[in-house]
Amino acid sequence: MHRIEKSEFFEVGKDGVKAILTPDDKKIDVIEFEDKTLCCVKSGLGYPAIYPLRETCFEPKAEAILMDLDGTSVHSESFWMWVIEQTTARLLGRSDFRREAEDEPFISGHSVSEHLQYMIDKYVPGGMLADARRFYFEIVNHEMDEIMKGRGKQDAFTPSPGLREFLLTVKGEGIKIGLVTSGLYEKAMPEIVSAFRQLGMGDPAEFYDSIITAGQALRPGQAGTLGELEPKPHPWLYAETARVGLNMPFERRHKVIGVEDSSAGVVSIKLAGFSCIGVAGGNIEQAGVNALCDYRVDSLCEILNIIL
Repeated sequence: MHRIEKSEFFEVGKDGVKAILTPDDKKIDVIEFEDKTLCCVKSGLGYPAIYPLRETCFEPKAEAILMDLDGTSVHSESFWMWVIEQTTARLLGRSDFRREAEDEPFISGHSVSEHLQYMIDKYVPGGMLADARRFYFEIVNHEMDEIMKGRGKQDAFTPSPGLREFLLTVKGEGIKIGLVTSGLYEKAMPEIVSAFRQLGMGDPAEFYDSIITAGQALRPGQAGTLGELEPKPHPWLYAETARVGLNMPFERRHKVIGVEDSSAGVVSIKLAGFSCIGVAGGNIEQAGVNALCDYRVDSLCEILNIIL
């Protein structure tokens, strides 16, 4: 992380601030005091938030493990970034539009609306988020229907290598498993259902002890659930999965560990008060949040050596 002298709300040398750190993607600011550390989560939609960043300490054997979906359990990020790209192409009225490689840290791991707002700001100045969301869900609904009927992108959702063996081993050890995603329900569930079908593992809703998504999409003519402003890197999805879904008291957070491949997910786990295992292949290093990971692994099977 890089040291800066001033953030939106804090300045080094004022009100007890000792240092301010920010990662390469600048999605958060870490504010260090003599007796505490705070984390300011920025917002592309105008709603930043400040949380305590507590020290974390994991003690095996784990009693609960919190698993990210996209990139960690299922390889699907390239598909969802393609959908973001297609949405931007519709906004521009250009079927030949292609995003730039540097956009990746900003259109993966966060909320749909955050991703879309980033693309609007960069490629469609003056564009409307409401229009982008309408195009996005038109594309998603079509693609999900095609995939579930076996006609869509066949490589859209692929189980991570070793996922079946890893999950069955963890389950066999009596460790609770929560699945956590910033994805909305309608896009997240087809992913894990597809992966479980490929692995011959039955219904994921019966396998996992808890599944928490960012809720239902808010669209005209139907009710939505709060999710677009509180997903990763905010702590609430992981906090709810552990405390409500898995019934893990906050006082036993040292027996809980999260697994992530994205920078937003790593921050979310840490703000929820849990230790974090960073999995290679995502944007953790690119975003500059390596320092927030308690462990780094290259594959799911390596996690067993940490949690057992």
